[in-house]
Amino acid sequence: MLRKAYTADGAVAIGPYSHAVESGDLIYLSGQTPIDPTTGKLVTGDIMNQTEQCFKNLFNVLSDSGLTQANVIKVNVFLTDMSHFGAMNSVYQTQFSSPYPARTTIGVASLPLGAKVEIEMIARRGNH
Repeated sequence: MLRKAYTADGAVAIGPYSHAVESGDLIYLSGQTPIDPTTGKLVTGDIMNQTEQCFKNLFNVLSDSGLTQANVIKVNVFLTDMSHFGAMNSVYQTQFSSPYPARTTIGVASLPLGAKVEIEMIARRGNH
């Protein structure tokens, strides 16, 4: 299978994977943790700061693939502490407009580099 991959300057990969892969009119964005691409380190602060950085990284990948938030159809959020759901959600709701993408939020035991949150997306080209 051939993969058209995207790598964004405004995002960091900490393993052997592409920031996004295109298949047909769908773009699958790899999960982004709250790493500041200028320092290569996890951002400090609370879950809101970390959630904002995840979205900055993801939207850089979207932009490099020629898409915007309006193209996002599905989001998966991974939290190490489900008590952070409300704070994460308050940042999340500012990133999209209605109708919001479909979403799943999953509690996990741990994330790379000790991150509190990781977010991945699926986007679609065009206005289908």
